[in-house]
Amino acid sequence: MACTEAYKEHIMYTFNGFCKVVIRYAAINAWRKRSRRRQKEISFEYLTEEKFYPFSTSDEYFAAPYKEYRITICGQTIILTNGNLAAALADMIRI
Repeated sequence: MACTEAYKEHIMYTFNGFCKVVIRYAAINAWRKRSRRRQKEISFEYLTEEKFYPFSTSDEYFAAPYKEYRITICGQTIILTNGNLAAALADMIRI
């Protein structure tokens, strides 16, 4: 079957119409998705002004990671960072 110029032009116009419809509905879906996301999101300004939520937190064990415990055994001073181990060794020395 030979394709005439009119048939080729018809296919081109049909494809252009299809592309316009696809782009239009993609834009509508993007707008709806953006609208739904905006309804669920809360701005940082609202959180800081109304609720006074801090932006970040820090755990206590990161504030002072190495507390030193000094123990003297047989005239030698040992520095430990584990409080439980230091207490156990100190109890053993007293025995």
